Amino acid sequence: MGQRLDTLSFLSDYGTDDEFVGVVHSVVASVAPHVRIVDVTHGIAPHDVRAGGLALARSAQYLCPGVVLAVVDPGVGTTRRGVAVEVGGGQSVLVGPDNGLLAPAVAMVGGADRAVSLTDPAWHLPSQGTTFDGRDVFAPVAAHLACGVDLDELGESIDPNGLLPAVVSAAVVETDGLHAEVWWIDRFGNVQLNAGPEDLDELAGDPSVDRFRVRIADRVLPARRVRAFDEVAPGGLGLLVDSTGLVSLVMCRTSAAADLGLGPSDPVVVEAADGPVGGAITAVSLGVRPESTPRGES
Repeated sequence: MGQRLDTLSFLSDYGTDDEFVGVVHSVVASVAPHVRIVDVTHGIAPHDVRAGGLALARSAQYLCPGVVLAVVDPGVGTTRRGVAVEVGGGQSVLVGPDNGLLAPAVAMVGGADRAVSLTDPAWHLPSQGTTFDGRDVFAPVAAHLACGVDLDELGESIDPNGLLPAVVSAAVVETDGLHAEVWWIDRFGNVQLNAGPEDLDELAGDPSVDRFRVRIADRVLPARRVRAFDEVAPGGLGLLVDSTGLVSLVMCRTSAAADLGLGPSDPVVVEAADGPVGGAITAVSLGVRPESTPRGES
């Protein structure tokens, strides 16, 4: 027997309109009534494995030791593997589809110790369908793991380094600026990029430089490096290192994503701005074309 685990962290794209989340909770409780379930999020966009993997990676280092159940599974019912992956010397096990969803979190916590393909149906629920592995495969497996069932009993051992990697890009500093991509937009409209503060330092050549330009399609906007949302001037654009340590485009008490017209995977180029930081600040609404003043009026 393995170690008994008391917490199960659950992430999915199931939403809360249907019964899916509640059913998974009940399946877990029927096998492991001692387990406390933490709902990380069920608001991942349907089928968005990339977004689910990034959300899991952002959360990984803050989740309690235990079982992590992650289900964003557009390939359910196909030949894609279901897996359980042990990390942290047995402190936690991640359970879900092997489609790139788990890989970012596994990397974030230092890699996998062991992994199995969930090939033994003895640990699954009997089902006439193949479209709800969250209920029929992953939930009961996760619950049995929480009860102390050893990983090796659940199926065939696989190379822990052979998990399907996530498809995520890296920001690159080129001659014309830092080429980045939108990774995430939170509910406040903050636009997280796949770039860290070290990328801004490399771009500017000096960590004290706080003036930049942001190029989005054919628009070029001034931006300043800030440490808090309210440091951004009204109508201005800030570059903020967010709570996960990545650079985000932010505005003061409004949605930068809506104002800039940005969505996940959109390209953004950050350029270093030359010249002194000083000068007058004029409040503008980004993305809104100002009305022209008729000739002869002031």
